[in-house]
Parts: sequence; structure tokens; C-alpha cells
Amino acid sequence: MVLKTSGELELMDEANRIVHRVLDGLGGMMSAGVTTRELDGFAEDVIRKAGAVPAFLNYKGYPATLCTSINEVIVHGIPDETPLREGDIVGIDCGVVFKGYYGDAARTYAVGRISPAAERLIRVTKRALDLAVEEVRPNKRLSDIGHAVQAYVESEGFSVVRDFVGHGIGTSLHEDPQVPNYGEPGRGPKLKPGLVLAIEPMVNAGASSVQVDKDGWTARTADGSLSAHFEYSVAVTENGARILGVGSA
Repeated sequence: MVLKTSGELELMDEANRIVHRVLDGLGGMMSAGVTTRELDGFAEDVIRKAGAVPAFLNYKGYPATLCTSINEVIVHGIPDETPLREGDIVGIDCGVVFKGYYGDAARTYAVGRISPAAERLIRVTKRALDLAVEEVRPNKRLSDIGHAVQAYVESEGFSVVRDFVGHGIGTSLHEDPQVPNYGEPGRGPKLKPGLVLAIEPMVNAGASSVQVDKDGWTARTADGSLSAHFEYSVAVTENGARILGVGSA
């Protein structure tokens, strides 16, 4: 568990501002006929013009700037020439490196008019992230975060993905500790000021089971149900949570 100085947090805040600038811009591009490769090109251009580097591109061989996960794809969907369709939901995960520090965030978008069930899935997943952030303050336990996600998501009739978890973040994209989206409260290390966590609920409309495609990246729901994903990079401060790139919780 690596605790960051105030100066390091400012660099991570700027890294995440770039990420959220990308995510804001992508929101205006979500329309039928746009390809995920076009979204990827936009993101890389914004990141490089900001003086940063795409964090995911070539990370362990990953071939793109964004992860673009459509409908039943949970995470790690690879951008391609497939056009988006009216009614799709698209999870976009974006990471950057700025002056040696990482930013990482994700949102799930609607393409045009989506079903009420898809709207509800997105709303519950975003609310789960907000509830998780409320647990981020000194002397809370790490497992309180995942418990908040699981308790809310399951109370709404959805399931939490267990195959993938959140993580610490800083000068590496993935640092200790891991941050599951499930578990009993009051367990694990105490949260301390300077710790930064990438908290990322992944929520399925059906069962929690996952299958990974032959490309080794694309992870989708085993039962074909829809999945949504939201993520913030969150710093523990003396006063509670600081959502990097967007301000205080």
C-alpha cells in the first residue's frame, strides 16, 4: 500500500482530469453508426494533445487506448470497426499516464434510446460507485467499500462481477491493494490518507459468471445479460474521499 504526498496527488488529479475530459467528449459521440475505433482515435488524440500518454495502449499487449465494452461485454472490449446501434450500452474505460502518474476512470453510456431495464442497470451501477466512495475515509476498512457495492447491487436484483476487481493506483496502473466489489464489512487494512484506489463496480443484469473470448481480453457475461461499469480514482484524505479529476465527494 503506497501513500501519496500532496504533490503526487496533484499530478494524479491532473492525470484524471485528462481522463474525464476524454470521457466527457466521448459522451457527445455516442450515436448509432459511430465505430468504437473512432471513439478510440478521439481519445488518443485528446490524451496526447494534453501532454499525456494512453495508459492501456500496449499494456501487457493490449492493442488500443480505450476499452470499449458493448452490451453483454463487461470489460476489456477491444475497439474495432463495428458500428454502434441504437439501444446499445457502452462501457468505456480510459487510462492515462501524466508525468509518471496514472489516471483511470470508466463510464457506461447509452446509444440513443435504450430499454428501461438498461437504464436501470446503468443507474444502479453508478449509484453503487457513489456509495462505495462514501466509505472512503480514514480508519474505515478496505472491505467496507466492496460491501457497500454488493449490498446495494444485490438489493436491486443485480449481481456483482467477482472475476475482476478495483485496485490501488499511482506510479503503476495496478498497485496494492486489490479492491473487490463484494465481501463482509470491517475487514482488511485501514484506509489511510494518501492512499489512492481505483474503485470500479462491474454489475451484471443476470448472473455474475464471466467468460473471456479467444482474444484473451474481451470479458462478457456467461449468460448474455447486459453489464455496466463505472470507475473513479479516489484518494483518501483527512476529510474523506477526493474523487481525482472531478473534485471532492
